Amino acid sequence: MTARGAGALDRSRLLEKEVEQLKGKLASSAGADLAGSAVEVAGLKVVAAQLEGADRKSLMETADQLKNKLGEGVVVLASVEDGKVTLVAGVTKSATDRVKAGDLMKHLAAQVDGKGGGRPDMAQGGGNDAAALPAALEGVAGWVASQAG
Repeated sequence: MTARGAGALDRSRLLEKEVEQLKGKLASSAGADLAGSAVEVAGLKVVAAQLEGADRKSLMETADQLKNKLGEGVVVLASVEDGKVTLVAGVTKSATDRVKAGDLMKHLAAQVDGKGGGRPDMAQGGGNDAAALPAALEGVAGWVASQAG
Protein backbone atom coordinates (compact mmCIF):
# COMPACT_ATOMS: atom_id res chain seq x y z
CA MET A 1 0.00 0.00 0.00
CA THR A 2 1.30 3.44 -0.81
CA ALA A 3 1.78 6.13 1.80
CA ARG A 4 -1.11 8.03 0.24
CA GLY A 5 -3.37 4.96 0.48
CA ALA A 6 -2.45 4.38 4.12
CA GLY A 7 -3.21 8.04 4.90
CA ALA A 8 -6.63 7.78 3.29
CA LEU A 9 -7.36 4.59 5.24
CA ASP A 10 -6.34 6.25 8.53
CA ARG A 11 -8.54 9.25 7.71
CA SER A 12 -11.47 6.98 6.89
CA ARG A 13 -11.09 5.17 10.24
CA LEU A 14 -10.90 8.49 12.06
CA LEU A 15 -14.07 9.72 10.37
CA GLU A 16 -15.90 6.48 11.21
CA LYS A 17 -14.89 6.88 14.84
CA GLU A 18 -16.14 10.48 14.88
CA VAL A 19 -19.47 9.45 13.36
CA GLU A 20 -19.86 6.74 16.03
CA GLN A 21 -19.12 9.27 18.79
CA LEU A 22 -21.64 11.73 17.35
CA LYS A 23 -24.32 9.03 17.14
CA GLY A 24 -23.67 8.23 20.79
CA LYS A 25 -23.99 11.90 21.80
CA LEU A 26 -27.18 12.28 19.77
CA ALA A 27 -28.73 9.20 21.36
CA SER A 28 -27.60 10.33 24.80
CA SER A 29 -29.25 13.73 24.46
CA ALA A 30 -32.41 12.10 23.12
CA GLY A 31 -32.33 9.78 26.13
CA ALA A 32 -32.24 12.72 28.52
CA ASP A 33 -35.37 14.11 26.85
CA LEU A 34 -37.09 10.70 26.91
CA ALA A 35 -36.89 10.32 30.68
CA GLY A 36 -39.46 13.09 30.96
CA SER A 37 -41.86 11.26 28.65
CA ALA A 38 -42.11 8.16 30.85
CA VAL A 39 -45.62 6.94 31.67
CA GLU A 40 -46.42 5.15 34.89
CA VAL A 41 -47.76 1.62 34.54
CA ALA A 42 -48.35 -0.63 37.56
CA GLY A 43 -45.87 1.41 39.57
CA LEU A 44 -43.17 1.25 36.88
CA LYS A 45 -41.99 4.09 34.66
CA VAL A 46 -42.22 3.02 31.01
CA VAL A 47 -40.49 4.63 28.03
CA ALA A 48 -40.98 3.31 24.49
CA ALA A 49 -39.54 5.38 21.65
CA GLN A 50 -37.94 5.36 18.23
CA LEU A 51 -34.61 7.18 17.89
CA GLU A 52 -33.69 8.35 14.41
CA GLY A 53 -30.21 7.48 13.17
CA ALA A 54 -29.23 5.43 16.23
CA ASP A 55 -27.28 2.20 15.85
CA ARG A 56 -27.54 -0.82 18.19
CA LYS A 57 -24.64 0.36 20.36
CA SER A 58 -26.09 3.83 20.95
CA LEU A 59 -29.54 2.32 21.64
CA MET A 60 -27.97 0.09 24.31
CA GLU A 61 -26.08 2.99 25.89
CA THR A 62 -29.18 5.19 25.89
CA ALA A 63 -31.30 2.41 27.41
CA ASP A 64 -28.75 2.04 30.22
CA GLN A 65 -28.79 5.78 30.88
CA LEU A 66 -32.58 5.83 30.94
CA LYS A 67 -32.75 2.89 33.33
CA ASN A 68 -30.51 4.84 35.71
CA LYS A 69 -32.71 7.95 35.43
CA LEU A 70 -36.04 6.16 35.83
CA GLY A 71 -35.21 4.39 39.08
CA GLU A 72 -37.65 1.54 38.54
CA GLY A 73 -38.94 0.97 35.06
CA VAL A 74 -38.89 -0.42 31.55
CA VAL A 75 -37.22 1.08 28.49
CA VAL A 76 -37.77 0.11 24.85
CA LEU A 77 -35.80 1.90 22.16
CA ALA A 78 -35.91 1.27 18.44
CA SER A 79 -34.43 2.55 15.22
CA VAL A 80 -34.99 1.82 11.55
CA GLU A 81 -32.26 1.79 8.93
CA ASP A 82 -32.70 0.56 5.38
CA GLY A 83 -36.08 -0.91 6.31
CA LYS A 84 -34.61 -3.03 9.14
CA VAL A 85 -35.83 -2.54 12.70
CA THR A 86 -33.37 -2.62 15.59
CA LEU A 87 -34.83 -3.06 19.07
CA VAL A 88 -33.39 -2.80 22.57
CA ALA A 89 -35.31 -3.42 25.80
CA GLY A 90 -34.07 -2.70 29.29
CA VAL A 91 -35.62 -3.37 32.67
CA THR A 92 -34.19 -1.97 35.90
CA LYS A 93 -32.80 -4.66 38.20
CA SER A 94 -35.42 -3.85 40.84
CA ALA A 95 -38.23 -4.60 38.35
CA THR A 96 -36.96 -7.86 36.80
CA ASP A 97 -39.04 -9.90 39.23
CA ARG A 98 -42.15 -8.40 37.59
CA VAL A 99 -41.09 -7.81 33.96
CA LYS A 100 -38.40 -9.61 31.95
CA ALA A 101 -36.67 -7.76 29.10
CA GLY A 102 -36.18 -11.02 27.18
CA ASP A 103 -39.91 -11.79 27.25
CA LEU A 104 -40.75 -8.23 26.23
CA MET A 105 -38.27 -8.44 23.34
CA LYS A 106 -39.76 -11.71 22.04
CA HIS A 107 -43.20 -10.06 22.12
CA LEU A 108 -42.01 -6.91 20.33
CA ALA A 109 -39.83 -8.60 17.72
CA ALA A 110 -42.68 -10.89 16.68
CA GLN A 111 -44.76 -7.80 15.89
CA VAL A 112 -42.12 -6.44 13.49
CA ASP A 113 -41.54 -9.76 11.72
CA GLY A 114 -38.36 -10.57 13.59
CA LYS A 115 -36.93 -12.22 16.63
CA GLY A 116 -35.05 -11.36 19.74
CA GLY A 117 -34.33 -12.21 23.32
CA GLY A 118 -31.92 -11.66 26.13
CA ARG A 119 -31.45 -11.40 29.85
CA PRO A 120 -34.10 -10.29 32.37
CA ASP A 121 -32.52 -6.79 32.50
CA MET A 122 -31.43 -6.24 28.86
CA ALA A 123 -32.50 -7.73 25.53
CA GLN A 124 -31.99 -7.10 21.83
CA GLY A 125 -33.86 -7.94 18.69
CA GLY A 126 -34.76 -6.86 15.23
CA GLY A 127 -37.24 -7.25 12.45
CA ASN A 128 -38.12 -6.59 8.85
CA ASP A 129 -41.48 -4.80 9.15
CA ALA A 130 -40.68 -1.14 9.88
CA ALA A 131 -44.30 -0.16 9.21
CA ALA A 132 -45.41 -2.20 12.24
CA LEU A 133 -42.98 -0.49 14.62
CA PRO A 134 -45.18 2.45 15.77
CA ALA A 135 -47.99 0.10 16.82
CA ALA A 136 -45.52 -2.23 18.54
CA LEU A 137 -44.09 0.67 20.56
CA GLU A 138 -47.57 1.92 21.46
CA GLY A 139 -48.39 -1.52 22.85
CA VAL A 140 -45.44 -1.64 25.28
CA ALA A 141 -47.30 -0.01 28.19
CA GLY A 142 -50.20 -2.44 27.82
CA TRP A 143 -47.85 -5.43 27.74
CA VAL A 144 -46.04 -4.17 30.85
CA ALA A 145 -49.40 -3.72 32.61
CA SER A 146 -50.38 -7.30 31.77
CA GLN A 147 -47.11 -8.63 33.20
CA ALA A 148 -46.55 -6.38 36.19
CA GLY A 149 -50.13 -5.85 37.26
